Amino acid sequence: MPALPQEKLDKLVERWEVVQSELNAGPDPQAYAQLNREFAELDPLVANIRELRTTEAELRDLEELAKDPETDSEMREMAAAELGELKSRLTALQTQMQLLLLPKDAADERSAIVEIRAGTGGDEAALFAADLFRMYQRYADLRGWQTEIISMSENDLGGYREIIASFTGKGVFARLKYESGVHRVQRVPETETSGRIHTSAATVAVLPQAEDVDVEIKTEDIRIDTMRASGAGGQHVNKTDSAVRIVHIPTGITVISAEKSQHQNRRLAMKVLRSRIYDQEADRRADERAESRKTQVGSGDRSQRIRTYNFPQGRVSDHRINLTLHKLGEIIAGDGLDEMIEALISHHQAEQLASLENDASA
Repeated sequence: MPALPQEKLDKLVERWEVVQSELNAGPDPQAYAQLNREFAELDPLVANIRELRTTEAELRDLEELAKDPETDSEMREMAAAELGELKSRLTALQTQMQLLLLPKDAADERSAIVEIRAGTGGDEAALFAADLFRMYQRYADLRGWQTEIISMSENDLGGYREIIASFTGKGVFARLKYESGVHRVQRVPETETSGRIHTSAATVAVLPQAEDVDVEIKTEDIRIDTMRASGAGGQHVNKTDSAVRIVHIPTGITVISAEKSQHQNRRLAMKVLRSRIYDQEADRRADERAESRKTQVGSGDRSQRIRTYNFPQGRVSDHRINLTLHKLGEIIAGDGLDEMIEALISHHQAEQLASLENDASA
Protein backbone atom coordinates (compact mmCIF):
# COMPACT_ATOMS: atom_id res chain seq x y z
CA MET A 1 0.00 0.00 0.00
CA PRO A 2 1.45 3.42 -0.98
CA ALA A 3 2.24 5.82 1.88
CA LEU A 4 -0.52 8.26 2.72
CA PRO A 5 0.20 11.84 1.61
CA GLN A 6 0.54 13.52 5.02
CA GLU A 7 0.73 17.04 3.58
CA LYS A 8 -2.55 16.48 1.73
CA LEU A 9 -4.17 15.16 4.90
CA ASP A 10 -3.03 18.28 6.79
CA LYS A 11 -4.57 20.51 4.12
CA LEU A 12 -7.87 18.62 4.28
CA VAL A 13 -8.04 19.16 8.06
CA GLU A 14 -7.19 22.86 7.62
CA ARG A 15 -9.88 23.27 4.97
CA TRP A 16 -12.44 21.48 7.18
CA GLU A 17 -11.69 23.97 9.99
CA VAL A 18 -12.04 26.94 7.62
CA VAL A 19 -15.36 25.68 6.23
CA GLN A 20 -16.69 25.04 9.74
CA SER A 21 -15.68 28.56 10.78
CA GLU A 22 -17.36 30.12 7.73
CA LEU A 23 -20.55 28.13 8.36
CA ASN A 24 -20.66 29.37 11.97
CA ALA A 25 -20.28 32.97 10.71
CA GLY A 26 -23.77 32.82 9.17
CA PRO A 27 -23.21 33.23 5.39
CA ASP A 28 -26.00 34.01 2.91
CA PRO A 29 -28.22 31.04 1.88
CA GLN A 30 -26.41 30.35 -1.41
CA ALA A 31 -22.96 30.38 0.21
CA TYR A 32 -24.30 28.34 3.13
CA ALA A 33 -25.60 25.61 0.78
CA GLN A 34 -22.25 25.41 -1.02
CA LEU A 35 -20.25 25.36 2.21
CA ASN A 36 -22.57 22.76 3.69
CA ARG A 37 -22.02 20.46 0.70
CA GLU A 38 -18.25 20.86 1.05
CA PHE A 39 -18.42 20.21 4.79
CA ALA A 40 -20.43 17.01 4.18
CA GLU A 41 -17.67 15.79 1.83
CA LEU A 42 -14.82 16.74 4.16
CA ASP A 43 -16.30 15.56 7.46
CA PRO A 44 -15.86 11.76 6.96
CA LEU A 45 -12.33 12.37 5.63
CA VAL A 46 -11.31 14.41 8.67
CA ALA A 47 -12.92 11.93 11.08
CA ASN A 48 -10.86 9.15 9.48
CA ILE A 49 -7.67 11.24 9.55
CA ARG A 50 -8.08 11.95 13.27
CA GLU A 51 -8.81 8.32 14.15
CA LEU A 52 -5.87 7.23 12.01
CA ARG A 53 -3.46 9.60 13.74
CA THR A 54 -4.74 8.70 17.21
CA THR A 55 -4.20 5.02 16.42
CA GLU A 56 -0.69 5.73 15.09
CA ALA A 57 0.18 7.57 18.33
CA GLU A 58 -1.20 4.72 20.47
CA LEU A 59 0.81 2.22 18.42
CA ARG A 60 4.05 4.21 18.92
CA ASP A 61 3.44 4.41 22.68
CA LEU A 62 2.82 0.67 22.93
CA GLU A 63 5.91 -0.16 20.89
CA GLU A 64 8.05 2.00 23.17
CA LEU A 65 6.48 0.39 26.22
CA ALA A 66 7.15 -3.10 24.87
CA LYS A 67 10.80 -2.26 24.12
CA ASP A 68 11.51 -0.46 27.42
CA PRO A 69 13.73 -2.73 29.56
CA GLU A 70 12.30 -1.16 32.72
CA THR A 71 8.80 -2.35 31.84
CA ASP A 72 7.88 -5.46 33.84
CA SER A 73 7.22 -8.69 31.97
CA GLU A 74 3.46 -8.68 32.63
CA MET A 75 3.09 -5.18 31.19
CA ARG A 76 5.22 -6.14 28.15
CA GLU A 77 2.95 -9.15 27.50
CA MET A 78 -0.15 -6.92 27.67
CA ALA A 79 1.47 -4.42 25.29
CA ALA A 80 2.42 -7.19 22.85
CA ALA A 81 -1.14 -8.52 22.87
CA GLU A 82 -2.60 -5.06 22.14
CA LEU A 83 -0.03 -4.38 19.41
CA GLY A 84 -1.55 -6.99 17.07
CA GLU A 85 -5.03 -5.56 17.48
CA LEU A 86 -3.81 -1.97 16.96
CA LYS A 87 -1.83 -2.90 13.84
CA SER A 88 -4.95 -4.54 12.32
CA ARG A 89 -7.03 -1.47 13.13
CA LEU A 90 -4.36 0.81 11.65
CA THR A 91 -4.23 -1.21 8.42
CA ALA A 92 -8.02 -1.02 8.10
CA LEU A 93 -7.97 2.76 8.69
CA GLN A 94 -5.19 3.23 6.13
CA THR A 95 -7.15 1.25 3.54
CA GLN A 96 -10.29 3.26 4.30
CA MET A 97 -8.29 6.48 3.96
CA GLN A 98 -6.97 5.37 0.58
CA LEU A 99 -10.53 4.68 -0.57
CA LEU A 100 -11.72 8.09 0.64
CA LEU A 101 -8.88 9.77 -1.26
CA LEU A 102 -9.52 7.94 -4.55
CA PRO A 103 -10.43 10.21 -7.49
CA LYS A 104 -14.18 10.48 -7.80
CA ASP A 105 -16.25 10.68 -10.95
CA ALA A 106 -17.46 14.27 -11.14
CA ALA A 107 -20.92 12.98 -12.12
CA ASP A 108 -21.29 10.50 -9.25
CA GLU A 109 -23.54 12.66 -7.09
CA ARG A 110 -25.92 13.44 -9.96
CA SER A 111 -29.32 12.01 -10.78
CA ALA A 112 -29.49 9.83 -13.89
CA ILE A 113 -31.41 9.19 -17.09
CA VAL A 114 -31.88 5.46 -17.73
CA GLU A 115 -32.70 4.23 -21.24
CA ILE A 116 -33.68 0.58 -21.73
CA ARG A 117 -34.17 -0.88 -25.21
CA ALA A 118 -35.22 -4.38 -26.25
CA GLY A 119 -32.54 -6.14 -28.29
CA THR A 120 -32.51 -9.54 -29.93
CA GLY A 121 -35.45 -11.76 -29.03
CA GLY A 122 -38.60 -10.00 -30.24
CA ASP A 123 -41.49 -9.91 -27.77
CA GLU A 124 -39.48 -11.81 -25.15
CA ALA A 125 -36.75 -9.13 -25.29
CA ALA A 126 -39.41 -6.45 -24.76
CA LEU A 127 -40.77 -8.34 -21.74
CA PHE A 128 -37.25 -8.60 -20.35
CA ALA A 129 -36.76 -4.84 -20.87
CA ALA A 130 -39.90 -4.32 -18.76
CA ASP A 131 -38.48 -6.63 -16.06
CA LEU A 132 -35.28 -4.58 -15.98
CA PHE A 133 -37.18 -1.32 -15.66
CA ARG A 134 -39.24 -2.68 -12.76
CA MET A 135 -36.02 -3.89 -11.12
CA TYR A 136 -34.52 -0.38 -11.26
CA GLN A 137 -37.81 1.22 -10.22
CA ARG A 138 -38.01 -1.00 -7.14
CA TYR A 139 -34.33 -0.36 -6.37
CA ALA A 140 -34.99 3.38 -6.62
CA ASP A 141 -37.95 3.10 -4.24
CA LEU A 142 -35.80 1.27 -1.69
CA ARG A 143 -33.18 4.04 -1.82
CA GLY A 144 -35.72 6.87 -1.65
CA TRP A 145 -35.15 8.10 -5.22
CA GLN A 146 -37.87 9.56 -7.42
CA THR A 147 -38.73 7.89 -10.74
CA GLU A 148 -40.34 9.72 -13.67
CA ILE A 149 -41.10 8.05 -16.99
CA ILE A 150 -40.14 10.27 -19.93
CA SER A 151 -41.28 8.03 -22.78
CA MET A 152 -42.04 4.41 -23.50
CA SER A 153 -43.03 2.23 -26.40
CA GLU A 154 -44.97 -0.92 -25.45
CA ASN A 155 -45.74 -4.12 -27.29
CA ASP A 156 -49.07 -5.97 -27.10
CA LEU A 157 -47.84 -8.19 -24.23
CA GLY A 158 -46.95 -5.31 -21.90
CA GLY A 159 -43.25 -5.37 -22.67
CA TYR A 160 -41.20 -2.32 -23.60
CA ARG A 161 -39.51 -1.89 -26.94
CA GLU A 162 -37.99 1.18 -25.31
CA ILE A 163 -38.45 3.03 -22.05
CA ILE A 164 -36.65 6.16 -20.85
CA ALA A 165 -36.95 7.40 -17.28
CA SER A 166 -35.23 9.80 -14.93
CA PHE A 167 -34.14 8.66 -11.47
CA THR A 168 -33.69 11.63 -9.16
CA GLY A 169 -31.78 11.57 -5.90
CA LYS A 170 -28.35 11.93 -4.34
CA GLY A 171 -25.67 9.69 -5.81
CA VAL A 172 -27.94 7.93 -8.32
CA PHE A 173 -25.37 7.90 -11.11
CA ALA A 174 -22.64 6.57 -8.79
CA ARG A 175 -24.61 3.36 -8.31
CA LEU A 176 -26.48 2.92 -11.59
CA LYS A 177 -23.59 3.73 -13.95
CA TYR A 178 -22.40 0.13 -13.66
CA GLU A 179 -25.66 -1.01 -15.31
CA SER A 180 -24.74 0.37 -18.75
CA GLY A 181 -24.35 -2.43 -21.29
CA VAL A 182 -26.10 -5.47 -22.72
CA HIS A 183 -28.14 -7.57 -20.31
CA ARG A 184 -28.96 -11.11 -21.46
CA VAL A 185 -31.77 -13.37 -20.23
CA GLN A 186 -32.11 -17.14 -20.59
CA ARG A 187 -35.58 -18.51 -19.82
CA VAL A 188 -38.65 -20.24 -21.24
CA PRO A 189 -40.96 -17.52 -22.65
CA GLU A 190 -44.61 -17.56 -21.59
CA THR A 191 -45.55 -17.98 -25.25
CA GLU A 192 -43.28 -21.03 -25.70
CA THR A 193 -45.35 -24.23 -25.74
CA SER A 194 -42.49 -26.73 -26.17
CA GLY A 195 -40.62 -25.55 -23.07
CA ARG A 196 -37.48 -24.50 -24.95
CA ILE A 197 -35.16 -22.00 -23.30
CA HIS A 198 -34.73 -18.81 -25.31
CA THR A 199 -31.95 -16.25 -25.06
CA SER A 200 -32.93 -12.58 -25.39
CA ALA A 201 -31.22 -9.30 -24.64
CA ALA A 202 -31.86 -5.68 -23.71
CA THR A 203 -29.51 -2.72 -23.72
CA VAL A 204 -29.27 -0.33 -20.78
CA ALA A 205 -27.74 3.15 -21.05
CA VAL A 206 -27.27 5.24 -17.90
CA LEU A 207 -26.52 8.94 -18.41
CA PRO A 208 -25.66 11.47 -15.70
CA GLN A 209 -28.42 14.04 -15.59
CA ALA A 210 -27.07 17.36 -16.83
CA GLU A 211 -28.07 20.72 -15.37
CA ASP A 212 -28.82 23.85 -17.39
CA VAL A 213 -25.38 25.25 -16.54
CA ASP A 214 -23.60 22.13 -17.84
CA VAL A 215 -24.75 22.32 -21.44
CA GLU A 216 -25.61 25.41 -23.43
CA ILE A 217 -28.30 24.65 -26.01
CA LYS A 218 -28.94 27.55 -28.38
CA THR A 219 -32.47 28.09 -29.62
CA GLU A 220 -31.30 28.12 -33.24
CA ASP A 221 -29.62 24.73 -32.75
CA ILE A 222 -32.83 22.81 -32.04
CA ARG A 223 -35.95 21.94 -34.02
CA ILE A 224 -39.10 21.14 -32.04
CA ASP A 225 -41.93 19.12 -33.62
CA THR A 226 -45.31 18.28 -32.14
CA MET A 227 -46.53 14.79 -32.99
CA ARG A 228 -49.53 12.54 -32.58
CA ALA A 229 -49.47 9.09 -31.00
CA SER A 230 -49.09 6.21 -33.43
CA GLY A 231 -51.94 4.20 -31.95
CA ALA A 232 -52.18 0.76 -30.40
CA GLY A 233 -48.88 -0.98 -30.00
CA GLY A 234 -47.03 2.25 -30.68
CA GLN A 235 -45.99 5.11 -28.44
CA HIS A 236 -47.85 4.82 -25.15
CA VAL A 237 -49.59 8.18 -24.95
CA ASN A 238 -52.98 9.84 -24.72
CA LYS A 239 -54.44 10.27 -28.17
CA THR A 240 -53.58 13.95 -28.45
CA ASP A 241 -51.02 16.04 -30.29
CA SER A 242 -48.97 16.33 -27.09
CA ALA A 243 -45.93 14.27 -28.07
CA VAL A 244 -42.81 16.37 -28.58
CA ARG A 245 -39.74 15.60 -30.70
CA ILE A 246 -36.62 17.73 -30.32
CA VAL A 247 -33.73 17.48 -32.77
CA HIS A 248 -30.35 18.94 -31.85
CA ILE A 249 -29.07 19.98 -35.26
CA PRO A 250 -25.29 20.15 -34.55
CA THR A 251 -25.12 16.58 -33.16
CA GLY A 252 -28.15 14.99 -34.81
CA ILE A 253 -29.40 13.79 -31.40
CA THR A 254 -33.17 13.28 -31.44
CA VAL A 255 -35.35 12.98 -28.34
CA ILE A 256 -39.06 12.16 -28.12
CA SER A 257 -41.20 12.58 -25.02
CA ALA A 258 -44.81 11.51 -25.16
CA GLU A 259 -46.09 10.89 -21.66
CA LYS A 260 -47.71 14.05 -20.33
CA SER A 261 -48.85 17.49 -21.46
CA GLN A 262 -47.04 19.22 -24.30
CA HIS A 263 -45.38 21.59 -21.80
CA GLN A 264 -44.24 18.65 -19.64
CA ASN A 265 -43.03 16.75 -22.68
CA ARG A 266 -40.92 19.67 -23.82
CA ARG A 267 -39.33 19.93 -20.34
CA LEU A 268 -38.63 16.18 -20.17
CA ALA A 269 -37.30 16.00 -23.73
CA MET A 270 -34.92 18.89 -23.02
CA LYS A 271 -33.74 17.07 -19.88
CA VAL A 272 -32.87 13.97 -21.92
CA LEU A 273 -31.31 16.01 -24.74
CA ARG A 274 -29.11 17.93 -22.32
CA SER A 275 -28.00 14.69 -20.65
CA ARG A 276 -27.20 12.99 -23.97
CA ILE A 277 -25.10 15.94 -25.13
CA TYR A 278 -23.34 16.02 -21.74
CA ASP A 279 -22.73 12.27 -21.96
CA GLN A 280 -21.41 12.55 -25.51
CA GLU A 281 -18.91 15.17 -24.41
CA ALA A 282 -17.94 13.03 -21.40
CA ASP A 283 -17.35 10.07 -23.75
CA ARG A 284 -15.14 12.23 -25.94
CA ARG A 285 -13.04 13.24 -22.94
CA ALA A 286 -12.92 9.63 -21.74
CA ASP A 287 -11.71 8.43 -25.14
CA GLU A 288 -8.79 10.82 -24.79
CA ARG A 289 -7.90 8.88 -21.64
CA ALA A 290 -8.58 5.51 -23.30
CA GLU A 291 -5.57 3.77 -21.82
CA SER A 292 -6.64 4.41 -18.24
CA ARG A 293 -10.24 3.62 -19.10
CA LYS A 294 -9.45 0.01 -20.01
CA THR A 295 -9.32 -0.99 -16.34
CA GLN A 296 -12.60 0.65 -15.40
CA VAL A 297 -15.56 -1.62 -14.63
CA GLY A 298 -17.95 1.26 -15.23
CA SER A 299 -16.66 2.29 -18.62
CA GLY A 300 -20.24 2.43 -19.87
CA ASP A 301 -19.62 0.61 -23.16
CA ARG A 302 -23.22 -0.11 -24.19
CA SER A 303 -22.22 -2.79 -26.70
CA GLN A 304 -20.54 -4.85 -23.98
CA ARG A 305 -22.40 -7.92 -22.66
CA ILE A 306 -22.21 -7.32 -18.94
CA ARG A 307 -24.70 -9.66 -17.25
CA THR A 308 -26.72 -12.84 -17.78
CA TYR A 309 -29.95 -13.69 -15.94
CA ASN A 310 -30.43 -17.48 -16.11
CA PHE A 311 -33.93 -18.35 -14.89
CA PRO A 312 -33.74 -22.19 -15.07
CA GLN A 313 -30.67 -22.13 -12.79
CA GLY A 314 -31.84 -19.16 -10.70
CA ARG A 315 -28.55 -17.31 -11.11
CA VAL A 316 -27.28 -13.92 -12.22
CA SER A 317 -23.71 -13.65 -13.56
CA ASP A 318 -21.80 -10.42 -14.03
CA HIS A 319 -19.16 -11.11 -16.66
CA ARG A 320 -16.98 -8.09 -15.87
CA ILE A 321 -16.00 -9.33 -12.43
CA ASN A 322 -16.80 -13.06 -12.83
CA LEU A 323 -19.40 -12.89 -10.07
CA THR A 324 -22.36 -15.29 -9.96
CA LEU A 325 -25.13 -14.96 -7.39
CA HIS A 326 -27.83 -17.61 -7.04
CA LYS A 327 -30.38 -14.97 -6.07
CA LEU A 328 -32.11 -14.25 -9.36
CA GLY A 329 -35.53 -13.73 -7.78
CA GLU A 330 -34.24 -11.15 -5.29
CA ILE A 331 -32.09 -9.34 -7.86
CA ILE A 332 -34.74 -9.08 -10.60
CA ALA A 333 -37.18 -7.84 -7.94
CA GLY A 334 -34.72 -5.03 -7.09
CA ASP A 335 -34.22 -6.09 -3.47
CA GLY A 336 -30.99 -7.98 -4.16
CA LEU A 337 -29.50 -5.64 -6.75
CA ASP A 338 -27.46 -3.77 -4.14
CA GLU A 339 -25.23 -6.79 -3.52
CA MET A 340 -24.29 -6.90 -7.20
CA ILE A 341 -23.67 -3.14 -7.37
CA GLU A 342 -21.60 -3.16 -4.16
CA ALA A 343 -19.39 -5.91 -5.63
CA LEU A 344 -18.84 -3.84 -8.78
CA ILE A 345 -17.96 -0.73 -6.75
CA SER A 346 -15.53 -2.72 -4.57
CA HIS A 347 -13.89 -4.23 -7.66
CA HIS A 348 -13.49 -0.80 -9.25
CA GLN A 349 -12.00 0.63 -6.04
CA ALA A 350 -9.56 -2.30 -5.80
CA GLU A 351 -8.42 -1.60 -9.37
CA GLN A 352 -7.93 2.07 -8.54
CA LEU A 353 -5.88 1.18 -5.42
CA ALA A 354 -3.77 -1.27 -7.45
CA SER A 355 -3.16 1.44 -10.03
CA LEU A 356 -1.99 3.82 -7.28
CA GLU A 357 0.37 1.17 -5.91
CA ASN A 358 1.82 0.58 -9.38
CA ASP A 359 2.33 4.31 -9.86
CA ALA A 360 4.03 4.58 -6.47
CA SER A 361 6.42 1.70 -7.21
CA ALA A 362 7.24 2.85 -10.75
